[in-house]
Amino acid sequence: MVAADDEEIVNGRARRYYRLTEDGTDALGFEALLMQRASLHGLPGNRRPRAKHVTPTVADLVERNFTRHARDQLWVTDITEHPTFEGKVYCAVVLDTFSRRVVGWSIDASPTAALTTNALAMAIGNRSPRPGGTIIHSDHGVQFGSWAFTQRARASGLLPSMGPIGDCVDNAMMESFWARVQVELLNHKRWQTRLELSTALFEYLERPRCPIG
Repeated sequence: MVAADDEEIVNGRARRYYRLTEDGTDALGFEALLMQRASLHGLPGNRRPRAKHVTPTVADLVERNFTRHARDQLWVTDITEHPTFEGKVYCAVVLDTFSRRVVGWSIDASPTAALTTNALAMAIGNRSPRPGGTIIHSDHGVQFGSWAFTQRARASGLLPSMGPIGDCVDNAMMESFWARVQVELLNHKRWQTRLELSTALFEYLERPRCPIG
């Protein structure tokens, strides 16, 4: 169960990203189950799902140079997975490389394009980046090459970027972030349900904390 203070965060910061139908069923599936079982009303691995890659559709605008001198110049994004006794939970995160803070995230029971697009939508809503001023960098996973993700990025004035296929260190900042999540949260216990892990991830991603190292 999520505390009242966390429910305020849910109803404020993340609520716009989860559209409920009149009977309380979420079109995105698992988020509705998460909200219903946690009595929320707006709740927005070991790891690394190795997704199928898509044919390169955008250039690499980063070339491993993650240094920026102001926020919202470069965002990086990636997906992780972690098991529970009910099945896997997937989490997508968008990270600002200057502040090294999470600006968007999404949790689901499957690694779909909706997972990554929802995380991107949260980042856009939270930061309102200047059109043409923000790069969104990812690997070549099919979710990031999907029409929904790339269209959402371009419609908001973001500049999509993808690293080389098969380059495991291209998105090193996200790898560092996921390693920290594993140490601080994921590997602490064996998770019983998707709801339990998803709630823990929600609280972890929303709490104030120091930037990643």
